[in-house]
Amino acid sequence: MADIQEVEIYTDGACKGNPGPGGWGAILRQGDRELELSGGEPLTTNNRMEITAAIEGLKALKRPCKVTLYTDSVYVRDGITKWIFGWQRNGWRTADRKPVKNAELWQALLEAARPHSVHWQWVKGHSGHPENERADQLACAAAERQRGG
Repeated sequence: MADIQEVEIYTDGACKGNPGPGGWGAILRQGDRELELSGGEPLTTNNRMEITAAIEGLKALKRPCKVTLYTDSVYVRDGITKWIFGWQRNGWRTADRKPVKNAELWQALLEAARPHSVHWQWVKGHSGHPENERADQLACAAAERQRGG
């Protein structure tokens, strides 16, 4: 059996107004190979773009991998590592019985992560972390394209 590949994914989301035009960026790195991905939506939120960046980064992997996914979003990190299990148990409702915001994206993130062994790593945003800064540039450029800029 072949060794499982190790991949690093760096993600970020951006929004011009919240809600407003938004973008996401993801950088996939395996050894010395790197792939940059980005996209956006005309009317969205920053949190939706943060989750989408993680989804799209994971979906780009063609086989099960050992992934370290870096995000500067506490919302994404805590959502996928802490809150999601209770949400599933409660039928996608919060502890106070309200519908989970962005439930369809959380479900898509679970599905995208399922084939992989994922370690979710938070990094402080805008702190000079080169890959996080590049993911931010990709997300901001994609948001600008959605705004028509």
